[in-house]
This record gives sequence, C-alpha cells and structure tokens, in this order.
Amino acid sequence: MPKRYPYELREHKVDYGVVIPVDQLKTDDKAQRTLNKKRAMGIAANLVPEAIGTIVVSQRANGDRYIVDGMHRWYVCEISDIPTMVAEVHHGLNQQEEAILFLIKNRESNKPNPLDEYRIGLTAELPLFAATESALKRRGLSMGSASPNTVGAVAGVLRITDEYGPEILERTLAVAEEAWGRTKETWDGMLLGGIGTFLGRHGDDVVDAQLAEKLGKKGTAFVWRTRVSNLTTDGGLHHSGTGSRVSMCYQLIVTEWNKNKKKNRIAA
Repeated sequence: MPKRYPYELREHKVDYGVVIPVDQLKTDDKAQRTLNKKRAMGIAANLVPEAIGTIVVSQRANGDRYIVDGMHRWYVCEISDIPTMVAEVHHGLNQQEEAILFLIKNRESNKPNPLDEYRIGLTAELPLFAATESALKRRGLSMGSASPNTVGAVAGVLRITDEYGPEILERTLAVAEEAWGRTKETWDGMLLGGIGTFLGRHGDDVVDAQLAEKLGKKGTAFVWRTRVSNLTTDGGLHHSGTGSRVSMCYQLIVTEWNKNKKKNRIAA
C-alpha cells in the first residue's frame, strides 16, 4: 500500500457504553470489510462472552444503527443467541464518513485486506482510490481477484497512482495490454510496477507503442514474471521483496528499450 493516507473525519457526537439489541444492528458492506463466516465460526467456537468488548456503531439520521467495526463479533452474537452488545455510537455520519471511520479504527490493528481497503476507500471517496478506479474503468478493468479483466495487485496499482498520477497508471495498463494481451499475468504487480516506474520517470521520452512492442517481443507476461522472480532470488544474492522485484523489472525494461537504439537511450 502507498504511504500512510491521511484519513480525516469531522467532529460529531459520540456516546460510549451504549447497550444495543443485536437484532437492531445492520451492516453495510460498502463501508467495511467482507464478512468471513469461517473466521466468525472460529471465534464462536472459542467464545468468552465477557471478552466480546465494545463494537463501533453509526446511528444515522433516520435512527438506523450500522456496524462500523465489530461485524464478526456481531455475527457471533447473532448465531450464539447473545441478545445485546455494548457499543461506541457515532451520530450523524453518512455512508462515506462511516467508511472513513472504519479505516481510522483499523489503521493499526486488524487491518483489512488490500481489496477491502480499496473498496472501502472508494466508498469514502478518497481521491487516491477514486483516481485509480477511474483509470481502471477507462481501460475496461476493475479491481478484484486476478483474472484477464480484473487486477489483483491492489497495492502496486495504488502506488503507481500515488507516485506518478492516474495518467501514468492508465498508460501503464495500456502498454501492458498491448504487449501481452489480457491475461491474469499481464496485471502482475511487479510487471505493472516496473512499467509504471519506467513511464513515471521517462514517459516524456517514450513512445508507448514502441515500448509495448519491445516488451512483447521479449516474451509473454508469464515469461517476464518468471525472469524477474528468478533474477531477484538467484543464489540468495538479491532481496526478493516487492520493491526489489519492481526495481529489477524496471532495469530489464530500460535494457529492452535501449536495445538497438543510438538515440533516445535512457540511463537506468
């Protein structure tokens, strides 16, 4: 994920220690993580009712009470016939603000997975997430489990937008697709990161169609990914973290761009 995003929330009334009937609580999956019933069943199997703790609830203007944080504990109470829960109740928030509150509450502990954070960031209308989503949509893509039409590299894609802007992200996606077609491997995080870094640093000197042609001639996305992974782990001489793989991919792209070029060469 890119550098720490400054989540902000307006002042509002908060009541603490409010006892709420379990059957009065609602959930909004656009403003929080996806319910993992298997995880909830695991909690239920070892439940200590006295240790359930306080959940976070938003009481909307119409009186409806939506869980912001504590959905799994609520589900455990529901299936365990526990009638009430103790809540920290926030008043007057809209759905967007509930999403921001969720991200604030989960910043340090029990952090949502990248895809949930992305989805909730969209609900919160945070500029980084919204700009990324717009770039993806313009290419006919969405964020999700890796497939020919969905990008699974959430953190990598957000990093490109954060460092270089949504225009570079869109160019990155276009170059990758032109080079390798629409495959699951095309949207690999280290490949997109390498192309994004290359275009972000040298985009003014690069013709995207030429770059795509050079990348495609060198092999498929699967071949590129394998080559990058092998080079970053060969003999334990290189670090194999995401940053190192993106850096290696960038170096390989520079090499391919410079091949047979007497002019417009790029220094890595």
